[in-house]
Amino acid sequence: MADDRRPHLVVFSGSGISAESGIQTFRAGDGLWAEHPIEEVATPQAWRRDPARVLNFYNLRREQVRRARPNAAHKALAELERQGFRVSIITQNIDDLHERAGSRNVLHLHGEILKARSTVDARMQYPLPRGGIELGDICDKGSQLRPDVVWFGESVPHFGEACEIVAEADMLLVVGTSLAVMPAASLLEHAPLDAPSVLVDPEAAALAPPGVFRISQPAGKGVPELVRHWRREGRLWVPETLLG
Repeated sequence: MADDRRPHLVVFSGSGISAESGIQTFRAGDGLWAEHPIEEVATPQAWRRDPARVLNFYNLRREQVRRARPNAAHKALAELERQGFRVSIITQNIDDLHERAGSRNVLHLHGEILKARSTVDARMQYPLPRGGIELGDICDKGSQLRPDVVWFGESVPHFGEACEIVAEADMLLVVGTSLAVMPAASLLEHAPLDAPSVLVDPEAAALAPPGVFRISQPAGKGVPELVRHWRREGRLWVPETLLG
């Protein structure tokens, strides 16, 4: 394996970065959960009780994702990668906005809305370039398809891989997440001791754990400003002028 000594930025993104592209968040006061209680659309029990309702909920979300476009934060991270930095993105988001912006190394902790998967074999996944999932749509083994998302109460299959990526970070950039969803929020604990962590969020002052640098700006402003500094200097660092 080649020795890659380029600066390694690991990005941990949440719904706040996608909200600026028009995708409703779950936990805001006007978010999706306010209209659709978790227990009715996003649990294994809800699926067993009323699969048609669950499929309809995610079909609507899927169309919302297709209409959305990457914003300045997504684009800045992709540009940093194009400039030669090593960028790994771990996202809680099930949309494909990082990929559409041009990022190549994206790990989706909670699945991908633009895929379906078998209800009997999670390895059997099917892209959904158009349309949605309906009752009667089946996998190659004859079982009903479901959204390729991790529901509340299900394990996070890529969490171990995410921990390994964070452990190799030179810097950890957290964007648009409340750090309230476990186990994903514990990822910060796996970063090297000498790797600084930065949180970009309008509520960063209230959300950031001790020892994490705070940039109290929306993702679409704070991330591009950070990236401009990094590209100019050719290194990952925390500009004091952005903190607060």
